Amino acid sequence: MGVIQQLFNPSVQHTLDLVGIFVFAISGALLAVRKNFDVFGIAVLAEVTALGGGLLRDVVIGAVPPAAFTDLGYFLTPLLAALLVFFLHPEVERIQAGVNVFDAAGLGLFCVTGTVKAYDHGLGLTASAALGLATAVGGGVLRDVLANEVPSLLRWDRDLYAVPAIVGSALVVLCIRYDALTPFTSGLAVVTAFALRLLAMRFHWRAPRAWHRRSTAREGESG
Repeated sequence: MGVIQQLFNPSVQHTLDLVGIFVFAISGALLAVRKNFDVFGIAVLAEVTALGGGLLRDVVIGAVPPAAFTDLGYFLTPLLAALLVFFLHPEVERIQAGVNVFDAAGLGLFCVTGTVKAYDHGLGLTASAALGLATAVGGGVLRDVLANEVPSLLRWDRDLYAVPAIVGSALVVLCIRYDALTPFTSGLAVVTAFALRLLAMRFHWRAPRAWHRRSTAREGESG
């Protein structure tokens, strides 16, 4: 039995995955609306944002066909989110703060489950942590690229996003290394990444730029 099956009840894991996928899809669909995409573009951006990170992980570790193509719920959930945003985007925009909270929860969950799944498929600890990060943030990077945006992951003027996922993944591999990975410690890693992301949004924590860099760049520009 793999580590991930030992940590999570399959039905609980599936439900949590769908919730995370739905929230990530909402963020993709909202960006599509802001970019004035048509209904097809909204659906594509929702699917890519929700499933991109998991697809990348599964292809790298050889878990093919990826879960997104074997579980209809994984494919339909982003379409449901896209439909919701298509008709109700003003209302969804108004609850953006709440969506961001769930997005942070999805980030915490996916960085942990992505790391564990990669380790289950024989990757080393460092590679597993890297794929945990990719699972959590890969969809957002693909979303921004398709929308012709500098990925939020690379922008100095955005609150920390990758760092909380890195911390969550690092905690998981440390627990694996010292044979301490349990449902409690994995849950603690999820909560830690989630809390760090919430704190980053609340206090606008950002990663440092190059040392002694002099720039006239304004807020909102990429760095």
